[in-house]
Amino acid sequence: MPTSIPLNCPLHFLQGGGEMGRVVRAYDWAGSPLGPPVAWPQSLRTVVALVLASPFPKCLVWGKEMIAIYNDAFVPILGRKPLSIGQSFRTIWSEAWGVIGPIAEKAFAGEATFIEDFPLVVTRNGFPEQTYFTFSYTPLPDENGEISGFMDTVIETTGKVEAESRLRVLNAELGHRMKNTQAIVQAIARQTLRGAADEEALNIFTERLMALSSAHDILLRQSWDSAPLRAVIENVLRHHLGGDRFVIEGPDVNVGPKAVLSMSLMLHEMATNAIKHGAMSVPTGAVEIRWSLVGDDDSPILHMRWTERNGPPATAPKRHGFGSRLIKGGLTGAGRANLQFLATGLVGDFEAPLNWLTAGSLTADER
Repeated sequence: MPTSIPLNCPLHFLQGGGEMGRVVRAYDWAGSPLGPPVAWPQSLRTVVALVLASPFPKCLVWGKEMIAIYNDAFVPILGRKPLSIGQSFRTIWSEAWGVIGPIAEKAFAGEATFIEDFPLVVTRNGFPEQTYFTFSYTPLPDENGEISGFMDTVIETTGKVEAESRLRVLNAELGHRMKNTQAIVQAIARQTLRGAADEEALNIFTERLMALSSAHDILLRQSWDSAPLRAVIENVLRHHLGGDRFVIEGPDVNVGPKAVLSMSLMLHEMATNAIKHGAMSVPTGAVEIRWSLVGDDDSPILHMRWTERNGPPATAPKRHGFGSRLIKGGLTGAGRANLQFLATGLVGDFEAPLNWLTAGSLTADER
């Protein structure tokens, strides 16, 4: 069959398609269950043309024999398997058919499938290897509306999955080393400050160190990228008594590493003060933490309110130490905090541009 097919030729749908297009044109389809291409139904012709023209890995599986026709982009997925155009999809992946066979049967039954990072052991380079694929099997109807095949659209994700696995191992090791380092810092501080500071000061230092460790823990779980705001708040408060007396409510928002650290320390100080002097110092007290996004969609502001209820009247501190500075630092360590010491309890309002929180740092202009 010539490389260039005239427009008026019934086989023009096989035009192009790179190397696999040439293989399809040269294949002896007369001896195949599909028969010669000139007799193929229009539904099959259309899908074959689509597969061969696509730059994305695709494999057409057609008929009860599951005859496969794939494009150039699909070839690397096969590794060193022999050329398989016109062969049964079942035979091509015989070593893994116990796993993917039921998915193929669902496609022939009309059920589409999409799976991400699907684990599969295949033998494509002379030995079994663990691989991962993100793929979809899309049922394909013929002219009569009957499902005659399916489209396998696939991309290999083995490298990505293995890299993520290595990153999890490294994160776990980093977390372990950080905990060891923090324990050493704590021990050094106690030894160094013994006799120079009272026990309460040492305990305050230790608790702040634990709050910092807690922030690192959640970032490690999120691969140091970002963390849900709700998770950050819950992660801090679980270290304090009466966690069930906190009401936490607000929309889903992710915050960046810098904001996670500053917010964890700020919330720790607020919770500590509530336990010592505020609503959490009495059995009936409670704290509400609510946040919302205000302003226009292009530059929203996150507003968080800390409200203490059913506790003693709030009184302003007589002195302002490091804890006060952590609270005044607000959500990003850059201010925007307002505390109201009311007869009904402490109310704290904190706000910051959402882009500061998601980035976790300020730009040069914002500084």
